Amino acid sequence: MSTAIDKQIITVAHSPDSDDAFMFYGLATNKLDTGNLQFTHVLEDIQTLNEKAARGVYDVTAVSFHAYAYVTDKYALLPHGASIGDNYGPIVVARDPYKVEDLPRLKIAVPGTLTSAFLALRILCPEFEYEVIPFDQITKAVEDRQCDAGLLIHEGQLFYQDLGLQKVVDLGEWWHTWTQLPLPMGGNAVRRDLGAETISRVSHCLHESIRYSLDHRADALAYAMQFARDMDTELADRFVAMWVNNLTLDYTDRGRTAVQRLLDEGTQRGIIPHQVKVEFVL
Repeated sequence: MSTAIDKQIITVAHSPDSDDAFMFYGLATNKLDTGNLQFTHVLEDIQTLNEKAARGVYDVTAVSFHAYAYVTDKYALLPHGASIGDNYGPIVVARDPYKVEDLPRLKIAVPGTLTSAFLALRILCPEFEYEVIPFDQITKAVEDRQCDAGLLIHEGQLFYQDLGLQKVVDLGEWWHTWTQLPLPMGGNAVRRDLGAETISRVSHCLHESIRYSLDHRADALAYAMQFARDMDTELADRFVAMWVNNLTLDYTDRGRTAVQRLLDEGTQRGIIPHQVKVEFVL
């Protein structure tokens, strides 16, 4: 029987969103037997997590795949926990009826330059003016005409039309048409220096948390609702289903190929300054 003395604390950092809360429900509410591992949850926005990953702050962290390109010396990807959009993804919205060909002349509000959404947008449109704005303030920046358009990565994807905004392009749809692959946004990365044995046990616990949530969907969704900004249960359920699904439980070869393709395209265009070999722990 484990005692407090031999407990190993593992810091798990993720964003305060309903999809991440849903994913970590089993762990956060102590529904799982984690042995001597004690998981401490830290909630921060993805831009902050991307920046802290560069310093190796947390044992396990959510990270944008774009940001992963710069932390491969410290982190490897867990084989689960990804947010991957299959023929859907971040959406560029505007008040006016712009087309894709208008993007180079627009000022676009973006949620961070290390986000995968920003990388995908630059692959589509290499040059455009942008302003970094917190993800939950982007729709307001567009409504107030602070920016011509906005890149939505969270629940705004589901109700931007209610705000009188129009879709310019869904990057997931564009990417799927071009590559026939899903568009990977972010995953969970684990610090390499934890060692193979601990990494394996941590990976097992996180995988079981995702499985538990999918198997106990109503309870996990009820827990996640405390993080569902301005969403009712039906909308939150739609949002969670977009980003926590079978590809979250297991990337599959198709999902892994998509991550490598996204980073390769970024490298070929000079957005990422070096080649990246995507590595998953077992």
